Amino acid sequence: MPTEISSLYRYPIKSMGGHSLDSTSLDLLGLPGDRCWAVRDEERGGIKGGKRFATLMNLSASLNTEPSTTHRSPEATITLQDGSTVLTSDEAVNDALSQAVGSPLSLWPLLPKEALEHYLRTPNNPDQDPEEGLREVFGRTEDEPLPDLSTFPAELMTYESPPGTYFDAFPLLVMSQASLDSMQQASDTSTFDVRRFRPNIVMNTEESGFPEEAWAGKTAKLGSATIRFDMVCPRCVMTTHGFSDLPKDPKIMRQLVQQNGGNLGVYASVVEPGHIKLGDELLIA
Repeated sequence: MPTEISSLYRYPIKSMGGHSLDSTSLDLLGLPGDRCWAVRDEERGGIKGGKRFATLMNLSASLNTEPSTTHRSPEATITLQDGSTVLTSDEAVNDALSQAVGSPLSLWPLLPKEALEHYLRTPNNPDQDPEEGLREVFGRTEDEPLPDLSTFPAELMTYESPPGTYFDAFPLLVMSQASLDSMQQASDTSTFDVRRFRPNIVMNTEESGFPEEAWAGKTAKLGSATIRFDMVCPRCVMTTHGFSDLPKDPKIMRQLVQQNGGNLGVYASVVEPGHIKLGDELLIA
């Protein structure tokens, strides 16, 4: 059985639910329309997501038109927790989001990478001990190791995301179905639903365990695109939040740490733009 794409996902607004795709182009900034909007914390400052505002995960978004090279953040429809909708272009969108989350927010499209102040990192709690803050962000207990932050792009020490983008570290997150299955088999009580882990690309493989971790550091052909697997993905507290029909579940992180060092999936970048679709085979260079 070849290693091939089984699912594709796009998340138009950072930390909100997204939708599946049958096919998509890939450019140097990843999957067009993915994380092309984000919210700003108007109380403490900075672009923030589900690590700060878990309620965002109960909202979802879909694009009304496809993005272009000149319009990277097209209008989207946001579905609120009560089922009502609001457009990103609506004058009342900030009030609607603030009311839904219970904190003052503003919605922002992608700004140019030169708008550095917009992307500056701000602490969720300025008075918190730095290590305590990291343990909160990554959902780790005092006896569990923190991820090695030196493996992340250095610019993330200064900015919430690579300037010009709203993704966490790299443009793509790739997971294997085998990884989800392995975690589910290791857990008696938790549900390892793909929605908790927000991948862009899910792959079917012959291998069991965590096969995508062997791809880190390698390049591959996928559809007509070429991608590079940059690093294994350390997971954060967002995977434990409750949303939709999924309960809050701190045991998700306990299982991830015990079974795989807190990691699940691999970050990737686009080396050569192209097009991908369901069923496309991954060919490691």
